Amino acid sequence: MPSAQLTSCYHFKVEYLKDLNEEQKKAVLHRDRPLLVLAGAGSGKTRVITYRILSLIREGVSPSEILAITFTNKAAKEMKDRVGKLLGKDKMLNFPVFSGEYPFISTFHSLGVHLLRQNYSILGIPKHFSIFDRQDSLKLVKEALERSGLDPKQHDASKILGAISRLKGDMLRPEDIEGETGSYSRKNLAQIYSNYQKILKEEKGFDFDDLLLESLSLLKNNKAVLKKYNDLWKYIHIDEYQDTNLVQYEMAKILSPHGNICVVGDVDQNIYSWRGADIRNILNFERDFENAEVVILEENYRSTPIILEAANKVIEKNAKRYEKKLFTKKISGEKIHLEQSLTEKDEAEFVVLKASELISSGAEPKEIAVFYRANFQSRILEEAFLNAGIPYQVLGTRFFERKEVKDLVAYIDASLNRDKLSAQKRIMNYPPRGIGKVTMLAAFSGAEDRLNDGAKVKLRNFRKILDDIKINSEELSVSKLVAYTAKISGIEDLLSSGSDDEKERIFNLKELENLARRYDGMPKGDGVLKFLEDAALASDQDELREDKNGVKLMTVHASKGLEFDYCFITGLEDGLFPMRLSDEKISEDEKEEERRLFYVALTRARKKVFLTLASIRTVFGSQGVNLQSEFLLDIPEDLIEVSGDNSAPRRHFGSGEEKIGLIDWD
Repeated sequence: MPSAQLTSCYHFKVEYLKDLNEEQKKAVLHRDRPLLVLAGAGSGKTRVITYRILSLIREGVSPSEILAITFTNKAAKEMKDRVGKLLGKDKMLNFPVFSGEYPFISTFHSLGVHLLRQNYSILGIPKHFSIFDRQDSLKLVKEALERSGLDPKQHDASKILGAISRLKGDMLRPEDIEGETGSYSRKNLAQIYSNYQKILKEEKGFDFDDLLLESLSLLKNNKAVLKKYNDLWKYIHIDEYQDTNLVQYEMAKILSPHGNICVVGDVDQNIYSWRGADIRNILNFERDFENAEVVILEENYRSTPIILEAANKVIEKNAKRYEKKLFTKKISGEKIHLEQSLTEKDEAEFVVLKASELISSGAEPKEIAVFYRANFQSRILEEAFLNAGIPYQVLGTRFFERKEVKDLVAYIDASLNRDKLSAQKRIMNYPPRGIGKVTMLAAFSGAEDRLNDGAKVKLRNFRKILDDIKINSEELSVSKLVAYTAKISGIEDLLSSGSDDEKERIFNLKELENLARRYDGMPKGDGVLKFLEDAALASDQDELREDKNGVKLMTVHASKGLEFDYCFITGLEDGLFPMRLSDEKISEDEKEEERRLFYVALTRARKKVFLTLASIRTVFGSQGVNLQSEFLLDIPEDLIEVSGDNSAPRRHFGSGEEKIGLIDWD
């Protein structure tokens, strides 16, 4: 290489390292043994992972030998985009031309889909297996209850699905819990779980947890398959390691026998124990992986010093953590505002008033977020924003869960997997085509010969639609297939001739067509499978559209990984945040997780935090007088401002041990 080009390459290396602080450099340049990066909130963990990938490739590692796993589609997309930009602009890699290879970057669940689809013949499953999202899985639980001789109306399908999910996360199958002693519901669980799995198998499908459990089972039980991926992926990266459950932990270990594993996470942001996340996975990393190095990222690039000092004071009370203290080079910033209202209606009006003032002062509505601990809190907040005419967006109503969208996706899914009877049940008589329950039952029980000729014709016509969609899936681009399905199914005509509300739903079908365009460049067949996969695995955060300029309303759990200029944390009352579901005292582990949740909420804000609470709140029809959250007492008084209005109650600080009543009028 000519000296001028060598100088240019060296200059770029120096320049790109200048973008990193000293601890980030350590993580990026670390090689050939396990690495734990403890990345505090806003400390640039995505930058570390992406620059580490760039550094590996610059040193001669093939991009195809690098695997990076994260938890949400949004995070995976951001990582892919950043890596793509870094590789694209690197002068050394692009001399004379970049190879065009890229690392494998995905979520855990998408990795599971990839492993299962690549090895479908070994597993004896169809390549076009279906993925059951939560709504679909709930329907299967109800069917499993019926098969178990239990009344679905007398049992909470959501709780049962949650229990099954936790069992799968702990690598337990139905036979592993058979014969267990315990409550009546626990004894029934094994039978319900068994029937649930039988239905999934009959319908040639997997739920979210199966994607992980079955792919891990594949790796464990087939040495040739495991060797193939161990030889392929030499450098493993796992983001949000504190959120891994047992299955994900085992996948991390089995995919990295060479020890080249880098995990990035933050003990202080472990908030998903109810979903199976095990904090011990990150706390025990040095024990699980010999000769591991630990790098701690404490410099925060997001928040002001006041916000960080408050967050540090809150989280330092937790015992189960690595010691670290966030800091920033930013100027001090505004104090945290505390607003104590009389009722939840007053609280909502304060939030809307302040949001309106911020917007009038030049803030973008999309840079304002309102967090709540429980979903029921959103109703009165929505009502207040609606009445004030301030645009807002509630995170939680997923695009792919809207009826018209699910219906259209079900047509495509059922056309490729005719064993997915649950999808056929959904659409067989939608739009209405005269197929009643009797005809449907006969179609699914193999008793069609008993039907009259008219019913048989209707079934044939329905199946012809599915046949046509499947044929076109092999010829059309994904976006054109969506448009074709909307027409041939009759959904578009039905909505076009319906009420104003139904006509508006056509826009969602057009939006689905727009979303499908991102898959048009993929090989025929692969694109539609990826489209169906992403539709099934879409998360709440995938609903955050950049072009929708409205105030964001969401649970604190949903806020993780996001950031905004201004954040309102509402409902800071004892029993609500920290949440206590009964009169019993919560355990220390539960309280530590609630404190981590509050820490996550605080560290979402770039500029200012507003803390709000209500003296009197109506919960499920019952009105109660509340004490303030103990977490408020963890924040030093000099970091807090309260309203100057004498009509508002003042904050009173005690020693930090006692609970302080809210109603203290001047």
